[in-house]
Amino acid sequence: MKELLNEQQQKTLIKLARDTISLYVKNGQRITFNSTEQELQAKCGAFVTLKIDGDLRGCIGFITSPRPLYETIIDVAIAAATEDPRFPPLQKNELDIINIEISVLSPLRKIEDIKEIEVGNHGLIISKGFHRGLLLPQVATENNWDKTTFLRHTCLKAGLPTNAWQEDANIEIFSAQIFGEK
Repeated sequence: MKELLNEQQQKTLIKLARDTISLYVKNGQRITFNSTEQELQAKCGAFVTLKIDGDLRGCIGFITSPRPLYETIIDVAIAAATEDPRFPPLQKNELDIINIEISVLSPLRKIEDIKEIEVGNHGLIISKGFHRGLLLPQVATENNWDKTTFLRHTCLKAGLPTNAWQEDANIEIFSAQIFGEK
């Protein structure tokens, strides 16, 4: 993926995500923010991932978004902190220890052959019937998965059998610009 955001814009979005989460967790209020920068006005999908000591604490995102990127970041930052069904809402005492990572997504592309998947570069969406699962590109890298393991885990995320990717499932790939706090 061509880098959409420069380093300063990345820092702006990380600070926006942190300030958004802090204000919402402390006061239940939504932050007010606006930007006229073209890159921050881009209408694309994004995820916010929260970790504590390297362990997942929340991750929510939108595959696509009709809203400007900065508004999407506000929405998914609040959701990652308070609505991920795998975790209880973030507490005030966790605000200083969370680490924030943002993934800005490219458009989706349906593939016909798994040879098109580049582990470490592509995220996956597998869908079949009413089931759909998504894993970000960094998940495979962080877990040292090969392509087959990545496909199997994406099927599991979709609530499908691990071999469903071989049986008329729809497979889409995307890339992401991933950045976070140092």
